[in-house]
Formats: sequence, structure tokens, C-alpha cells
Amino acid sequence: MTAIVVAGHICVDLTPQLGASAHSDSDRLLEPGRLIGVGALQIGLGGCVANTGLALADLGAEVSLHSTVGDDDLGRIVADTVNRMPRLHSDLQVTPDHATSYSLVLEPAGHDRTFWHHTGANTDFTGEHLDVGDAPLLHLGYPPLLPGLLADGGEPLERMLARARERGATTSLDLAVVDPSSEVGAVDWTTILRRAAAVTDILSPSLDDLTSALGATSGIPPLPAATAALAYADLLLGWGAAVVAISAGSDGLLMRTAGADRLERGGRLLAPLAARWADTSLRVRPFAVDRVETTNGAGDASTAGLLFALSRGASPTLAAHAATAAAAAVVSGRRPTPEVMSGMLPAGVHLFPATEAP
Repeated sequence: MTAIVVAGHICVDLTPQLGASAHSDSDRLLEPGRLIGVGALQIGLGGCVANTGLALADLGAEVSLHSTVGDDDLGRIVADTVNRMPRLHSDLQVTPDHATSYSLVLEPAGHDRTFWHHTGANTDFTGEHLDVGDAPLLHLGYPPLLPGLLADGGEPLERMLARARERGATTSLDLAVVDPSSEVGAVDWTTILRRAAAVTDILSPSLDDLTSALGATSGIPPLPAATAALAYADLLLGWGAAVVAISAGSDGLLMRTAGADRLERGGRLLAPLAARWADTSLRVRPFAVDRVETTNGAGDASTAGLLFALSRGASPTLAAHAATAAAAAVVSGRRPTPEVMSGMLPAGVHLFPATEAP
């Protein structure tokens, strides 16, 4: 099986265990000289490449990870972790110029997470060393955290995606929330995303990603989430994307697709499904979960579920349900393995071979 390529942002996530009191006492967390008691530290990989790549491997895909790390201990943790995981293949570039990216993930019990993030070696990522070969799919994640792709109005980003399409790969792009106070908050995201969408077959951002990047420049006024997602999907399709899947929190996942002519130019994975996927518009509600363990990585798992279902020739409806099921698995503290997914998807769904181990 030829590996799916997942490229772009990667980091080491450092997640201390925090109780609910950490949120209620947050105004004193940085008080000088104060000792704050926390629980055990969890060390894992984060960012799109790790989150989406690992979820794809959990689902059963062979995955090649392409990112940039520093020549340091955290970079070696990234490489060692990837090499220990089944179905993951490392294609890491090492730079001596920057430290490996990391995030402090602060997630008090019962509350959404906050990130303290160091971009680090992701600054050097340009995709110039990436050769997708005969890969069926290139998924690229988090341009707002990859400043090397944003120069000259996003020309490196456009060039990387166009080069993959020239090799026949289906191209996929996920975003991240743009911090308006950061350097990338000042770039022209309308120009960048317009250029990228023209060479991207599948776009899977969250609604927050889009509103933070485009905001008033999109011409879309403040709207209820479900209506806003529809407006942004139509905008991205108008810019040239073939499939747009927007996560909108409790309003679920909205998927809209272009016509058959555009999908037929969608690369190895998408083109054969053009007739089945053309002119689709659907919305899938989130899966209910018994408990919320974490929201970290749920959006990336959703993208992985969508892409994996697409790679198995699924219908748009099944692909959208696979996306929401994979996200729900992560939220509930599980991995989106075939065993877990089969228990969540409707009976009779055949995304996973019967002989495949979870």
C-alpha cells in the first residue's frame, strides 16, 4: 500500500494534569513566588502532522510524515516516537537553526484547552524537500504556524501544492486559528487562501480557523455558526477547491463539493469518485460521547476520518460520519482504531477489512 503523505506542522505536546481548580484560580497562576501543584506530565506529539498522521495510521493507512525538527532532544523524541509506531514512516528534516517546536497544553478539568506554543523549527518548513512520488494523497497542515510557506503572498504554499498535483496526488489542506497579535496575523490571508484553494482538492478547516484568518475581509458578516459555515464553504469552492468540510463545534460538520468536472481533476483519490461526490451538500451532527476527556487533536482526527473514508471509496455521507466518529473517539479519550470506529458507525459499514487488527 502506497503511503499517504502528511506534511507541515509538528511539535512536542507537554501536558501537565490540571484539576478544575486551575481554571477557577487562573488569575493567580503566574503570581511570582507561588508554588502551583499539578499532576503528572504527559509527553506526546502534537500538531497536524502527528495528530492527523497518527489517526490515519490508527484507522489502517500507511502514512509518511514530513516535517522539520531541530537538532535537539525534543527532535529526537519526535523521531523516536514516530519510529516506534506502526504504519508511520518518518521523513523528517533536521535544521540546526531552530529548536524543535513544542506546546504547553493547559487543559483544566471541564474546560477547553489553552496552548503556549513555540513555533521553532516549523519556521524553516517550506516543502522544498518533499517529493510525494506516487502517493495518492498529500495532506498539509497548519499554514498559520508555517511562516516559511507564507512569503510573497503564499507563493511557497501554492508551489508545494501545485507540485504534488502535477505528480497526480490529491491535495488536502487544513488550517489553524490565526492569532491576530502575531506576525502571521498581519499577512494577507485572503490572497494566500485564494491561491491555495485553487490547487487544493480538499479543505477541512474549522469555522474558527476561517473567521480568524479572513474575518471582515471575506465579505461574510457575523452569522450563526451553521449559516457562516455554509457561506465560507461556498467562498472556498468559488476559489477553486473541490471538497470543503468545515467543523463548526456543536453545529457539526458541513460538507459541500464542486461539480463533477472539478472533481475529475482531483487526483488519484478523488477523481475516480467524481460522479458520486459531485454537487454534494450535507451536514452531520457531532457524535454524542459519554465523557469528554480532551478536545486536543479532535479536529485533526476528523480530517483523518474524512480522508481515510475517501481513500476507501466511501460515499460523501459515510465519509462525513467517519470524520465525526473519529473526532468523537478522540474527545472520549480513545484512538480511532477500526474496532472503535466500527462500534460507532452504522452496522453494515465496510471501511475496514475484516482481517485487519485494530
